[in-house]
Amino acid sequence: MSDNNTTENGLLRFTTAGSVDDGKSTLIGRLLYDSKSIFEDQLEAIEEASNQKGLEGADLSLLTDGLRAEREQGITIDVAYRYFATPKRKFIIADTPGHIEYTRNMVTGASTANLAIILIDARHGLLEQTHRHSFIASLLGLRHVVVCVNKMDLIDFDEARYRDIVRDYKSFSSRLDITDITFIPISALLGDNVVDKSEKMDWYGGTTLLHHLENVHVGSDRNLQDCRFPIQCVIRPQTDENRDFRGYAGRIASGVFKPGDKVLALPSERETTIKEITLGDQKLEKAFPPLSVTMTLEDDIDLSRGGMLVRANNQPEKTNLIDARICWLDSKSLNPSSRFILRHMTQEVQAKVVDVMYRIDINTLHRDEDNKVVAMNDIARIKIKTASPILTDSYRNNRTTGAFILVDPSTHSTVAAGVVG
Repeated sequence: MSDNNTTENGLLRFTTAGSVDDGKSTLIGRLLYDSKSIFEDQLEAIEEASNQKGLEGADLSLLTDGLRAEREQGITIDVAYRYFATPKRKFIIADTPGHIEYTRNMVTGASTANLAIILIDARHGLLEQTHRHSFIASLLGLRHVVVCVNKMDLIDFDEARYRDIVRDYKSFSSRLDITDITFIPISALLGDNVVDKSEKMDWYGGTTLLHHLENVHVGSDRNLQDCRFPIQCVIRPQTDENRDFRGYAGRIASGVFKPGDKVLALPSERETTIKEITLGDQKLEKAFPPLSVTMTLEDDIDLSRGGMLVRANNQPEKTNLIDARICWLDSKSLNPSSRFILRHMTQEVQAKVVDVMYRIDINTLHRDEDNKVVAMNDIARIKIKTASPILTDSYRNNRTTGAFILVDPSTHSTVAAGVVG
């Protein structure tokens, strides 16, 4: 197996989403507990907390609801990251909130994930947040979604009800850009089909959730064709030993780079050759995403933060007019006359919204071209003009070079997350 596949298949980043009280934190707690990924003192702490709440067993949701406000309310209000491993794989979990006012946290959790788990309460079926979170997963380019129909124990493990929910979700998701959807009926509270196969749902012939997470292939999700190396900083030690050293540090966005490769430096459009690639003190024969490396070049060229190394015959688009889809995150509605800072990889440029083309009705996915007021948690298609050009690809082709955020220059708060194309 190649180094790249080892890197990709060895780690899975996934996010959990759904409506309030769908059982996201309980599901993660069950995953950690049944896979024996929690310490004894952690278990003792949640057992004690559960006893204080008058519960008979351990409330596994307390493993992720770490904030005091969350514990008091019994909800998740922040993105809680948890790490665990099995003999087959390592995992990073982003447990995101269910409340609509915390949609920005769902965007944060999904932006770096390989897979999304969408929870649906078997009693209630699809809700508005189911639609919203599924659309965000599609918007952010997640190719793998697992729909967990939870709380099957509360409907007596009814197969017909489960099939109805699967049918409804398939009908809705047919309009989304998600290539791999898996459905699993579970009870996070009791552990059915989470780590161990459920004896109460012998009608379900699929795999358990953990088995699916351990085996889903995400190695092919990264773009290894379009070489993009955004420059984060230029390293000039200025010591007697390394007086002439000039290295370019950054994180590889896509493609594979090797010493000896011909590359084009943007925006200067100077062609040169990669001399050496290092990761710390280690010299690399090749480098690929998401490695953070330092490259040295054969020629002394004009290249600094915000620049990029690419292939001469495969370049990103250089533009100052961006057609984008955004999720508006600010409590104040979008004011098209406002000025923003657009942050795109290692670039920061002044920007303004020149057109709101339409909003998206999250329940029907239809375009609303009449009401163009973009309020908090709305998703819309807009045009943005930047003061200077940026180097970008469509988000469909490249999740790194096709993503950006808009920042309010007066408050420095992030008001929107967007994707190009």
